[in-house]
Amino acid sequence: MQHIVTEMIEHMSHSHAQMARVLEAKRHVAVRMAQMVQALPDQHPNFGGLNGLVENSHAVTKNVVAYLNSIAELQETMALTITAVMKELEGEAEE
Repeated sequence: MQHIVTEMIEHMSHSHAQMARVLEAKRHVAVRMAQMVQALPDQHPNFGGLNGLVENSHAVTKNVVAYLNSIAELQETMALTITAVMKELEGEAEE
């Protein structure tokens, strides 16, 4: 039984590592977009009028929110898998 639990933990660890890689890539996108926004001039930007400015702001905000949601999903997934592992280990300890 211990071998099965060890294999489950190894697979979950690999899965979490892959999710972390995806989040890292999303973080780089969000950071780069924030750098681009910060590089914009403070006065008289030319974004195709007010509509262009609103669309660009919306796109940046959407990417930041998507990144934060991904982090929340990763935390939730990790909590669920760790809870399952801890329950399994408690069951073994009682036996």
